[in-house]
Amino acid sequence: MEDKRKELHEQPEQPVDKKKADSGMILGLCLGLAVGAGIGALTKNLGLWMPIGMCLGLALGMSFDGEKKKKNERDDGDDQPQA
Repeated sequence: MEDKRKELHEQPEQPVDKKKADSGMILGLCLGLAVGAGIGALTKNLGLWMPIGMCLGLALGMSFDGEKKKKNERDDGDDQPQA
């Protein structure tokens, strides 16, 4: 029993994926949730505004990710010589 406990505690930590940590969707979701909660608190209707804020935040986060991908594609294409 103690051997299993030692094995569980000695497992190495898994590396953090930088792409997930820098995701625009996470930032958009957090901002949308905060804005939705704020509007919901002002209007006393959290049940409506929190999901609306989350949806708008996810859409905003997806646009953040799309801009990053477009920028990376443009940067990658500049290294090729023109014929």
